[in-house]
Amino acid sequence: MRLSLFALPDRWFAPAPAAKRVAWLGTCAYAHRGLHDQAGAVENSPSAFAAAIARGLGIETDIQRSSDGLAMVFHDETLDRLTAETGAVSARSAAQLGAIVLSGGHDTIPTLRALLDQIGGQVPLLIEIKSSRGRSAGRQVHASCLAVRRVLEGYLGHHAVMSFDPRVAHWFAVHSPLTVRGLVATEEGGLTLARRIKRRLALWHARPDFLAYDIRDLPSRFAAAQRRRGLALVTWTVNSPEKRERAAAHADAPIVEGDGVEAKGVLPA
Repeated sequence: MRLSLFALPDRWFAPAPAAKRVAWLGTCAYAHRGLHDQAGAVENSPSAFAAAIARGLGIETDIQRSSDGLAMVFHDETLDRLTAETGAVSARSAAQLGAIVLSGGHDTIPTLRALLDQIGGQVPLLIEIKSSRGRSAGRQVHASCLAVRRVLEGYLGHHAVMSFDPRVAHWFAVHSPLTVRGLVATEEGGLTLARRIKRRLALWHARPDFLAYDIRDLPSRFAAAQRRRGLALVTWTVNSPEKRERAAAHADAPIVEGDGVEAKGVLPA
């Protein structure tokens, strides 16, 4: 087999994890923001998480930080799409956010601590830490990662953090090396040299244990090469039977929603 030009740099700058460190990632499918819509629950709500647990699905969720530094389970930077409120999530305290009802249901915005208590190690958890751009982005990444790490201390259930922002995985590699960490990636429909270089630099900076790859980009030479050398590969968002089959052929586990959810969450051995 002909070695890639990047084979040695990949090993040096983004070494593959021990197989047992990431083996659990491939044991189930993950409900994207919990099992919502078809279960009559709102995304990232306690009801959606309860439905996922009942089906034997792992859970994928998102984290924003409150004004007082707590990790909150919420996808968007602003409250507008998912609640009757408006404005930035980061402008409200955890107590204020916890009193806001999610549109279309009766649940309020949970903290990461509440989610961990709800799961209690029953199913694996993938935590996507959101980040923003701008002058203070570096400080915000540090603060968000620290908020998540504080909550995860002592939690024994299978869990991992991940982000599109390579600084997140890098932060955990430095400050919390026992935490399994992933880089979320999409090729955005383009394979230009500039994008290839950007993707490689992100990999080397992140030093991830796994990739969470856009299902629309699979099969991918880049993703396949990383998987062959030992990085686990999960894929998002698998929302149809066709994508489910593609995920089974090219990844270790799918992040599912809608028609991509199978009867059982546990993957066949």
